[in-house]
Formats: sequence, structure tokens, C-alpha cells
Amino acid sequence: MKTKNHIYRILIMLAAVALIVVALPRNDRQTYAYEQGHPWRYPLLTAPFDIPIYLDSATVQRATDSVTRNFAPFVVYADTARSASLSRLEHSGIPAVKLSQLRSLLANVYEKGVMSTQLRKRVKSTADRQVRVLAKDNSATAIDASEAMSTEEACKWITDHYQEGWGGTFSLTAEDVERLRKSLAPNIISDAATDSVFLGQALLSISSGQGKITQGQRIVDRGEIVTPQIYTNLRTYEEMLAKNGNDASETLMVILGQLLYVIAIFSTLYIYMALYRPAVYRNLRMMVFLMSIITLFVLFAVLMFETFTLGIYIVPFATVPVMVLIFIDSRTAVFSLVATVLISALIAIYQFQFIFMEFLVGVMAAFSLRQLSRRSQLLRTSLVTFLTYCLSFTIAALVSQGSFDGLDPKLYLSFGINAVLLSLTYVLIFLIEKIFGFTSRVTLVELSDINNPLLRRLAEEAPGTFQHSMQVSTLATEGARAIGANTTLVRTGALYHDIGKLTSPIFFTENQHGVNPHDGLDPATSARKIISHVTEGDKMAEHAKLPQVIRNFILEHHGRGLTKYFYNTACNTAGGPVDPTPFRYPGPNPRSRETAILMMADAVEAASRSLKEYTPEAIDSLVNKIIDGQVADGLFRESPISFADVEKIKDTFKKRLATIYHTRVAYPDRKQA
Repeated sequence: MKTKNHIYRILIMLAAVALIVVALPRNDRQTYAYEQGHPWRYPLLTAPFDIPIYLDSATVQRATDSVTRNFAPFVVYADTARSASLSRLEHSGIPAVKLSQLRSLLANVYEKGVMSTQLRKRVKSTADRQVRVLAKDNSATAIDASEAMSTEEACKWITDHYQEGWGGTFSLTAEDVERLRKSLAPNIISDAATDSVFLGQALLSISSGQGKITQGQRIVDRGEIVTPQIYTNLRTYEEMLAKNGNDASETLMVILGQLLYVIAIFSTLYIYMALYRPAVYRNLRMMVFLMSIITLFVLFAVLMFETFTLGIYIVPFATVPVMVLIFIDSRTAVFSLVATVLISALIAIYQFQFIFMEFLVGVMAAFSLRQLSRRSQLLRTSLVTFLTYCLSFTIAALVSQGSFDGLDPKLYLSFGINAVLLSLTYVLIFLIEKIFGFTSRVTLVELSDINNPLLRRLAEEAPGTFQHSMQVSTLATEGARAIGANTTLVRTGALYHDIGKLTSPIFFTENQHGVNPHDGLDPATSARKIISHVTEGDKMAEHAKLPQVIRNFILEHHGRGLTKYFYNTACNTAGGPVDPTPFRYPGPNPRSRETAILMMADAVEAASRSLKEYTPEAIDSLVNKIIDGQVADGLFRESPISFADVEKIKDTFKKRLATIYHTRVAYPDRKQA
């Protein structure tokens, strides 16, 4: 059986390791989630092959705009444009007296050059205001075109100079100006085909590689801000990776490294559990819970990391120690926190900062909570974690950067979301209780409320039993506190241990008032009625959906003991020993320290009511007789309680009973005058 359980524990660990390693991001991925201006969230990325360096899109756009803007356009000269324009002018209807001056001005304009309005705008936008002419040998000759005009500018220039020279009766009319405009045609014409070739070559030089990242060189490192150039390099890398494929051997080594890393951490956790928490280590449900909570939070961290830039800081890692603290203990809680944080650090951007912050926050959460018994405690813990996050983040920024410049306000928002998620741990506690069958301290506190329907019914229908249960609860709690047992569990279990008496309250002494129904019954029947309160109580507890740990108190508080009063009566009636089986409780005997304490407290409290005097000697004798008798009957053999614990409990009971039944001062009667 031990070997089988050991195999199960190994399988649990391997399943957790497999889930985590499959989910972890690796360099074998062809795409990554990243943004310009944000840190690179993955490990160091090196070039698996030579990667050309292209200018980033913004730089390319700026360079393209600059080249296009300063590109000297190619043109061809139309030699016949001047004579054709002059011919159109002469036949336009302008009076002959005006043509002589217009011919001279027209010649001057064509000497400077006439071009279309669009071409003129292009020339004016360049720095040198030049045009180029392609020679027969495909060489380009630059020509100054700063004085060239568009057709509209040429018309205005001729009109202005004509008016200055002639004026008076020979001035140009509006009709003459319109005829002149229609006569003008460009003699410098854009060479669109040559433009396209030479401009394309100029732009191609911009988009071509500006060097290369050689194989093995760094592309980007974890935490490095993704600049536009790095962004372009990453895009180029992904495109080439998609074509070339991944290096299978490199991918395999990455997976192997992650596998060994996670196994090493979980193995350390297992060794700790086996050496220092053997009871928990042997409990498969506990180990499944422990490994599940760690694995789920690591997977959640990976999901948030892949989804949001600062997603890993939204994950409430402090929930891990809080949950483990509630269901196991504080030391295991801290160890579980360390394991979770170290594994999650594989995906953290700034690993030192991440480990420092999450460890500090998780430990402070555990310190602030200690024992969860009220929902309000989680709100306090959430506030503590938020403040600790803010403080630890500030400290980490100072250590790594030496200034407050690196404080990102968005991170504080993430810390706030983190704290809110931590406050919802109460829901997670409920789910874990249902899935694993655990019972938290919160549930025990809620069950111990005397306004609980079952306890209220006990108080109304069997008030004597209710008072007995309250006294036993107080006595058992003191005994549990004396030996370091679970006081909340003992208190709650004691309140419910006798609920089975609700089926027939009158058959139990504490509820009788002068009438004893046992007087007309034989001892075996009476014993059966008394014993039935154990089985009936368990049925009621099951119907009320009480946790199994509470039902254990109902089943084990008499163990396999005898109803000695009726057994002894039967023996006396028969004149000798009789079969004890009908007089024996179904059990089982106590299997925990808490149920053993209840057995002692129940018997001692009931017997203490029969004492004629409550002297210290009488109380000591009663407690010793009851508990020593239970020890002699072997009722505690299945419980982990020690003889030293038993002696401490006896001393505690004696002091408590002496306090309860202390001697009271008799008040004197007032003498009559």
C-alpha cells in the first residue's frame, strides 16, 4: 500500500510538471506577443541564422518622404513648343500693333522655361530646384530650373511686363490676356517613365538591408524596450523563421532545461513534505490539493503573461500561501509560495524584481492572516498585499535603476486588481472544500453559531442536552488548547456530538423532569435507545450536509465503549456476565486527538453532575477515574494522542471543573428589629 501511494505521489508530480512545461513559452515559437515601447517579456532571443537589418517603418517612411520630396524630376524639352505657341498667338486675333512686344516677351519666357503647374510644384519643393535630362548614354544632366514658370506664371509675367512697357492705348484687354493664356504650352515636359525608374532605384536603396545580425548575436533581451528598429528586426526574424523552420535540437534542449528546472523545485517541495510534514505527505488528497493549487497558479500566470503586457502582476500569487495556510499550515504555505514564484519566474520580465516582490507580498499575506475565521480578514489581507506590492516595487526600482524614473503607474493599477482578486479567495475556499472534502476554519466558525438551525432546534427541543453540549464544548476547547490541538474544530464538534438525542430527548437524563421512561424497559432495550443517538445523529448530520470531520465527533465520542449503567444492571439482574455486544456503541474509537479530547470531556462533564460535593479531591478523583478507565479500555489506541497529552488534559479539566463548581458564599438573612 505504501509503495502504491508513493507511485501515486510521483504521478501527481509528473502530471504537474508536464502541464507546466507544455504551457511555458519557449524560443521555438514562430510568433511572440510584443508591442513597441513595451519591454520584451521573453528570455534572451538570439539569431539562429543571419538576419538582414531593415530600417523600421517610421524611418523608412521618413526617408521615403525625404527622397520623394527632394527628387529632381526628369524632363524632356519640346523644341517646337515655342514656335507653336507663337503661331497660335499670331492667329488668336490679338491686334497686330500689340504682337511685336508680345513676341519678344514670349521669347524671354521660353528661354527661362515653361512647364505644367504640377511639374512646377515638384521643382519648387526640391532644395536645388533642378530638373534632369537623360542623355543617350543613360547619364543624367542636371539643369537649373529655378527661373522656370508654369503656364499661368508665364502668362502673368508677360502681361505684367507688357503693361510696364506700353500701357496707354495699347494695353492688353481681358480678351487679349485670355488669348495669350490659350497660346502658351510647356516646353519642359515631365519624363514620367524615367522618373519611375530612377525614383524606384532610390527608394529601393532605402528598403534594402542596412547590415545584418549574424548567427548567435542578440536580437532582444528580456526586459529590453522594443524600439521601432527592434520591432522591425523581430518581424524579419519571424518571417525568416517561418520559411526556414526551427532548430529541433535547440528546441529540445530548451524543453529539457525547463523540465529539469520544474522537477528540481517540485522534488525539493516533496522532500520537505516527506521530512517535516509526513502526515500531509501520506495524505493523497492533501498532496493533490497542494500540487493542484501551485500548478493552476503557474498556468494562470502564463495565460496572463501571454495576454497582457503586465498580466503577470495581476495574478494574486498571495492566494497560494493563504489557501495552504488555511488547509495545511504556515510553513508549508511559505514553501509552496516559494515553489510557485520560482517556477513563474521563468516567464517574468524582470526576474529579480518579480521574485522579491511576490515573496515579500506572499509572506506578508500569510503573516496578516494566520488563522482565517472571518471574511473581513481577507479584506485586511488584500489591503496589506496592495501596500506591500507598492512598497516592494518602489524598492526594486531603486535597487535596479537608482531612481524613481522607472515607476510605471500602470503597475499600481495591476496591484490594485491583484488585491481585489485576492479578496475573492473566500469563493475559492468554498470550491476547494467541495472538491477535496476539506473543512476550513471559516466553515467551522460558521457552524459553531448557535443560531444554526440544527443547534437552535437542539436548544428548543432538548435544552438539557444543549446545555450539556455547551459545557462539553467549553471543557474540550480548554483541553485542546492545553496540548495544541485544533480548538475551533473541537468546539464545533462538541456542539454537534449529541444531536442524535433529538429523536428521543426524554430518554436522556439531562432532559428528564421526574419521569424516567427507562423504568419500564429492560436494560438491553434501554441500551439500544441510548446507543441509537450515535447512528441517528450521524444520519441527521449527513442530511444537514455537515462536514465529515464534524460527523466523526458524533461517531467517535463514545468509541466502542459500553453503556456501563445498563450493562451492569443486566449483569446484576442475570446474576453474572452477559453478552456485552448489545450494550456496546458502534464506534469507531477516536482516530484524532480532537475526538479523543471530546470523549474525555463528554464523560467527565456528564459524571461531574452526579458529584455530591465539589471539593478539589472529589473532582480530581472523578477526572482520574473516568479518563484512566477510558485509557484502560483501550479507547485511545487508534488516536495519535500521547500519555503526556492525556495528563495535560486531565490537569486542565480539573482546574476548569473547580472553577465551574466553585464554592459560593451563603448570603446571611437580615435580622428583624
